[in-house]
Amino acid sequence: MLKLGSKIHDLGKALMTPISVIAAAGIFLGLASALQNPNVMGDTFTQMKSLQLVIGFIRQVSSALFANLPLFFAVATAMGLANAEKATAAFSAVIGFVAMHVGINYSLLAQNITPATTSVEHLTAQGMGASEALIYASEFTNTLGIFTYNMSVLGGVLVGLITMLLHNRFYTIVLPTAVAFFGGRRFVPIITVVVLPIVGVLVSLVWPTIALGIQWVGELIGRTGEIGTFIYATSERLLIPTGLHHIINETVRFTPLGGVTTVDNQSIVGALNIFNAALSHPGAVNDEVTRQATRFLAQGKIPVMMFGLPAAALAMYHCAKPEHKGRVKALMLAGALASFTTGITEPLEFCFIFVSPVLYVMHALLTGLSFVLMQMLQVMIGNVQGGAIDWVIFGILGGSKTHWWYPLMLGVIYAPLYYFSFRWVITRMQVKTPGREDDAESEELRGSVASPTLATALSSSTASDKTSNIIKGLGGESNIDSVDCCFTRLRVKVKDMNQVVDKTLMTTGAMGVKRVTENDVHVIYGPQVEKIANDVKIELAS
Repeated sequence: MLKLGSKIHDLGKALMTPISVIAAAGIFLGLASALQNPNVMGDTFTQMKSLQLVIGFIRQVSSALFANLPLFFAVATAMGLANAEKATAAFSAVIGFVAMHVGINYSLLAQNITPATTSVEHLTAQGMGASEALIYASEFTNTLGIFTYNMSVLGGVLVGLITMLLHNRFYTIVLPTAVAFFGGRRFVPIITVVVLPIVGVLVSLVWPTIALGIQWVGELIGRTGEIGTFIYATSERLLIPTGLHHIINETVRFTPLGGVTTVDNQSIVGALNIFNAALSHPGAVNDEVTRQATRFLAQGKIPVMMFGLPAAALAMYHCAKPEHKGRVKALMLAGALASFTTGITEPLEFCFIFVSPVLYVMHALLTGLSFVLMQMLQVMIGNVQGGAIDWVIFGILGGSKTHWWYPLMLGVIYAPLYYFSFRWVITRMQVKTPGREDDAESEELRGSVASPTLATALSSSTASDKTSNIIKGLGGESNIDSVDCCFTRLRVKVKDMNQVVDKTLMTTGAMGVKRVTENDVHVIYGPQVEKIANDVKIELAS
């Protein structure tokens, strides 16, 4: 069970690469959509042909990225979970992705299921109701020109997982001398192209049942309305410490649980896909359909990320002991800015979720309430982060139909609510938030992180010393199996968790340490974690 948990964390880590790309692509798509909207920019600007050609080009590139997300997820999954020779795993995943959908296509054609027989027009002509026909037609799509089941990113992840299993099993295989050339890593794409078409045929036989199950859950969420939204948003925040929140997020963003619609005779599944389709094809998606999708996206996060958590940071600073306010101010300021501008919240959340279950649950419940209120007020702001960037680009620049002022109004309420509730809980329950640690612990931390600014705190020793201390805190080179990172966490696999020393890691500027399995430890550094991870990898390789 623990090994399975470790693999799930590895999967979440692997998916960070395509997720980061689509987050950036979404911003470009939203900005391009606003610049081509005459209601936002005026008729004169939108009629400048040369400029609009450039903007249209950006829009097309961004749209193409979303159209090929399943392939990206297949490559990222296989590459991220491969034990070694990751480039071979990625190449094999591309082959496997095409091969599986060819297998599905062959099985569908054998059953006389074709683009013509699954069109809404054909189905209604056969006596099927319009709504039922639309739902059935949405089960199929064209992927890389192949008529297949609309499996979205689930299909990509499935291909990636199977390719990873084949790769890790066969990339070191030794074949007889006569065919030795095809052994080792060359054997992986060969076995992939043999296995994945068979998988495609098998998938075509079971996918209708799986699709019905997903459709039922999606309808349940739809029927429960605000309750379903509240359960999703609250659960997503509660899963933050485990790192598994990415799984539930991708489920609603890219599967029918987040909604289904049709654009240009192509089925669009998932909340984020629907929102981006609305940006790419103005007028093609009904606003009400888009609103139903965005209830799972950035709009519910904005009051919390832009106002609530920065106010909580101020409360934690005010509650710190006077002698520690210098280093706490640096920490809180950096976390508050990251949360306000980009919606990256973990640097702040990890300051309290491990030391106070009360604050943790309260934060999750308030986040769920924010999502519900945004849905009730018919806000329509998409993308994935929920900071000021998303609010401006997808809210203000999206025009009055987004109701962008409601997140701002709720934020004005959330700021004092978070501040006073956090301050009351911290002081009343003696919560050990930063700057309120026991004197012995504070003295040890102060030696290397207490300073008036974050830059000073993180540079109190040389970069080399800091990297060495991180490795030391992880139990030394011999205890480290692998090092990677996501948006804010250094994700490390260790051989013996007992050798990991939290206090040593905290002296390197870490904001928290989380043991997620018996071999996986996450060290929270914030947005600068990418450089830290690279420094550690270089040090380990030297």
